[in-house]
Parts: sequence; C-alpha cells; structure tokens
Amino acid sequence: MDTDTEVTVVGAGPTGLVAAAELARRGRRVRVLDGAPGAFPGPRGNGIQPRTLEVLDPLGVTDRLVALGTFGLPFRQYATDGAVRERDRHPGLDPTPDKPFARPMIIPQWRTTQVLRERLADFGAAVEQNARVVAVEQDRNGTTAVLADRRRVRSRYLVGADGGSSAVRRALGVGFLGETRDEVRMLLAEVELDGLDRDHWHQFDLVGAHGAGFLSLCPMPASPTWALGLRSPDPGWEADDATLHAVVDGIRPRVRLRRIGWSSTWRLNVRMADRFRVGRAFLAGDAAHVHSPAGGQGLNTGIQDAVNLGWKLAAVLDGAEEALLDTYEAERKPVAAEVLGLSSELSRYVLETGAIGYADRPAALARQGLQFDISYRADPGEPGLRPGDRAPDAPLGDTTLFLLRRRADWTVLAFDGTAEPVVGAQVLDADALDADGCLRRAYEPLPGERVLIRPDGHLGWRGTGAMPAIGTRSALGLPRVPADRQG
Repeated sequence: MDTDTEVTVVGAGPTGLVAAAELARRGRRVRVLDGAPGAFPGPRGNGIQPRTLEVLDPLGVTDRLVALGTFGLPFRQYATDGAVRERDRHPGLDPTPDKPFARPMIIPQWRTTQVLRERLADFGAAVEQNARVVAVEQDRNGTTAVLADRRRVRSRYLVGADGGSSAVRRALGVGFLGETRDEVRMLLAEVELDGLDRDHWHQFDLVGAHGAGFLSLCPMPASPTWALGLRSPDPGWEADDATLHAVVDGIRPRVRLRRIGWSSTWRLNVRMADRFRVGRAFLAGDAAHVHSPAGGQGLNTGIQDAVNLGWKLAAVLDGAEEALLDTYEAERKPVAAEVLGLSSELSRYVLETGAIGYADRPAALARQGLQFDISYRADPGEPGLRPGDRAPDAPLGDTTLFLLRRRADWTVLAFDGTAEPVVGAQVLDADALDADGCLRRAYEPLPGERVLIRPDGHLGWRGTGAMPAIGTRSALGLPRVPADRQG
C-alpha cells in the first residue's frame, strides 16, 4: 500500500492534470491514476475561454497554449440557397489593459492535454495509465483508492476528476441530477479533409425531409485535423463513417474527406452532482457537472474547479485550517449551476438556429460565456470590485500585474504607501509601480487601502484595517458554510 502520497487524483483529462500540477508545483506529493491505456486522442473540448487562460498563467502553461492556439477565426456560413455569409464570431471583443485575453482560443483538447502532461512532468509527476479505480474507502486519516488489479493507493485526500461516468462519484454515493435526451444528438469527430481553406470556421446549412441541420468544420491550429460537428436534419440517421462521407463529400464537389479519427455521438446530457465533497474526497470537472458542448464551457469550468481546489488542498497540507476546504464546494457549486444553465441555453440556441458564432447569440450569453463575470463574492448586490471578484490585470511600466503575480501565490497591492511585509504573500508598492495610474483605475482603491489577491486570481480581501491571515476562510471574503454542507 502506498503511504507516501498526499493527494490521489483520479482521471488525467485537463481537470485532473491541472489539479495535480497545482499540487505538484507547490511541492505536494501527488499521484495521478487514469484507467485508459493512454491520453485521450479526440477533439472534445477545443475552446479555452479568456478567464481560463488567466487562471492557468501562474501554472506556467498559458504562453505555450497561446503559441499553439488561434484567436479570432472568422466564421463562414453557407446557406442552402447558395448564399455565403462571413463575419467576426466575437465582434467588439479586443484585449484591454485589464483583460489581456478577450476572445476564446481554439486549440484541440489533445494538445491542451499534451501541454499539461509536459508541465506536470516538469514538477516530477506523471500519469499512471491502465490504473482503473473501482472503489474508494475513507477513514478519519485518509482515503484509499482501490484499483481493478487490487492495488490500493493510500493518501490524505482524493480528487475525482474521472469524467461524467465517474467511478469515484458512484463510490462516494453522490447523486447526479439532471436530464438525458437521446433524441437531441450531434456527431462529433476529428477528421482530415481537402477542399476547404483553413482560415475560416466553416458551417454548411443542411435541409432534409424533416427540418434543418448543419455541418460545422473548424480547422485545428498546429494540426492537419478539423473538428467536425454534424446535426442531422433527419431522424434515424446513423452516426457512422458512411454517414460522414456522404454528408461531407456531398456538400461541395471539391471537398473530400480523407480520414476519420476519433468520433462520438453526443446526446443532450446535463447533470450536476448534489455534493462536490464527501469527507476527504472531492469531485471536479465532468465528474461533478456535465455540460452541452455549446459555448465551450465544460472544459473551462473543470479547469477552474481544479485551480480552486488545488491551491486550497496544498494550503491545508502546508498547515492552513481544514475549514478552508469547505469553501471549494461553497464557491464552485453555484458557479457550476450557473454555467450549466448557460451551456444548456446555448445548446438550445445552436440546435434550434444552427448559429455557432458569438455574433449570432444574445449579448448576455456571449458575455457570460467568456467567464469573466464569475465571482465568489458574498455580497452580489454591492457595486464595485469586491472580494470574490476577478482581479484585473494592469500594465506597470515594462511589466504587468499578471506577470508579477507569477512570483507568488498570494499578492498584496499596497495603496497605503507603506508596503509593509505580509507573511505568506508578496507585497507590491502600488505608488512605486503605478506611474501611469493603470492599477488605480482598475482597482479604484480608497485612501490607505490594501487589496489581497488569492492564488486563483480572485480578490480575497480589501480594506484599510488589519488584514486577515493568509490561508484562512476570512481571507476569502466568504460567509461561513452551513454545518450540514461541510464534508
């Protein structure tokens, strides 16, 4: 039995890899178990939202992901009457000093996974493949993951990031409420083809005997592949290679499908776990909530789960109060519920209208999809930048606040002119750094105020009085979690 592991992470998708890397980079002993023989090869989550790029930046992978991805791919729609319409998918979304990333980035999920695996290896950890977890046991001191080959992996905590059919969730007896509708489905695939330029995201409207559908073809950057999405206008269609060849090869004479890689039939399945924590075990990503693919919300919500949970587990292992872990569910479950509603609404909109680009969606949906507005604040009605909100960036001479935040988990912006040390945090003298006033415009501080930024890039506290100790619940700006919701 393994007695050296501090945290066992079950599942090696983006959520599990980020959770493991957040722990490993802080020196925690983590073990990643994955039941598959290798990394998932398909194109399931091909979009990274701007907010996700921000929260991944301290992990040291954002620059690499941006180099391999693409922003602002124009959308070209081919109507059944021969008309061709081209437009910007994200009109008016341009970087600003407080938001260095403004648009979703297209990158195949397998590439994101590759970058995260490489980063995990940099921290001395790796994924154990063919390690299928079939049961989870707990006691007062830790957890035990029981593998299909009868091995037992002991650790203080366990993170279930093993997807929508999570064995960890079932072992914990956690309910997974929601709906599945088999009649609402799409074929998703990774393909190679000839006959289309790679400078656009192409969509072909389809009309059948029973209504309208569409074929979406999006080129994947730094790859010869395309992400295909087929919503058939006819019932009873078969999601197989023959159907794909018939549809793709038939849309235009010069388009030819060369190769079909991974493919899967997506059915409307929207669900959320009724608990994200049971004792020393936690659920994250698809194990806790499954989304429609519309709007690219699932992968992004899972990664942000992992960042939120990762730093808190590391802090508790370093000696922070155990109650800090109660805030994971308190913060992430309401966010997951909100994003589930958003992705479901986007899914209905896409399936009913065939609209893929943000330009075709109501402005409120487009704004929500970028996930900048996600907040953990305890006082949602209060105006201004409050604890729980996203901490904005700001240019500071030849650097930026985000770049300076890479130095430490916790950052204090001192607008009081003292820059007094704070145990466990780096302190930035705003008066010395903010010659152009960008920081003050972004944060609008009161005279003599200090602002505390958490490891996940959310405000933890701001004020002119005594600052709470780093790593405590009071440093998060949250109300106390009711006793019946504690793990």
